[in-house]
Amino acid sequence: MTVLITGFMPFGGQSVNPSWEAVSALDSTIGNHRLEKLLLPVEYGEAARRVLEKARELSPQAILCVGQAGGRDAVTPEVIGINLREASIPDNAGAAPAGTPIVPQGPDGIFSTLPVREMVAAIRAKGIPARLSYSAGAYVCNDLMYTLLNRFRGTDIRVGFVHVPYIPSQGTPSLPLEQLTQALTAAIEAL
Repeated sequence: MTVLITGFMPFGGQSVNPSWEAVSALDSTIGNHRLEKLLLPVEYGEAARRVLEKARELSPQAILCVGQAGGRDAVTPEVIGINLREASIPDNAGAAPAGTPIVPQGPDGIFSTLPVREMVAAIRAKGIPARLSYSAGAYVCNDLMYTLLNRFRGTDIRVGFVHVPYIPSQGTPSLPLEQLTQALTAAIEAL
């Protein structure tokens, strides 16, 4: 199985983004899954465009996107993406949408097509804090998740999103990078 896995560039004044640090540290093969890694800009629309372009090239069976969620103390697979762009801070291109839909006339929400409960169980089995999240926010992470879920609705390509906490150099709460990489490995093994 080919899994397209993505992480983000730093944003919001940070010099590092643990999503990409963890993704880039993953082995290129986990179990029977071959990973294709992609670094994304923190930009509304553009992040999803790049993933869709790479997916056309690779034809992956699953797409797992990873983002930073400062303030969280656990690895959190997202249950649902919502059809809303609402920036609390501008993205890295300066865009700050407010109250706009991602897909006009699209569904209000679309559920992840990855086995999120099994992913949480697999991460916890490694002794790493994990729980389901019912809000990916309304920033670029949610924009990416919703766009991909909408695009691949009714297809065999499964899509999901996982938020990771800060790493210690960014502040607290945080988890060590090694644990984030172990958590993502466990999540991929559960696919």
